[in-house]
Amino acid sequence: MSPPPPPPAQPRNPLHGKTLELILTELVAHYGWNGLAQRIALRCFSIEPSIGSSLKVLRKTPWAREKVESLYLFMLRDLRRAGPPRTAG
Repeated sequence: MSPPPPPPAQPRNPLHGKTLELILTELVAHYGWNGLAQRIALRCFSIEPSIGSSLKVLRKTPWAREKVESLYLFMLRDLRRAGPPRTAG
């Protein structure tokens, strides 16, 4: 029996190859814990937030993970729309 073929490449999928931990870390860096708690109503973002506790909740709660992934995609679109930072010159 031959091994299964590799999954197709997804060059246009911004979530492809990103771990949940990386996504959460980038969101925290961009919005902060308070900003995340305002955008997604999860106690793990507002009461003693940490990457570890948030990952546990997100791995067990599919709807919360979808909200985090959606917010990440929104953040990427927003950053792309804003373009590179302008320098004074």
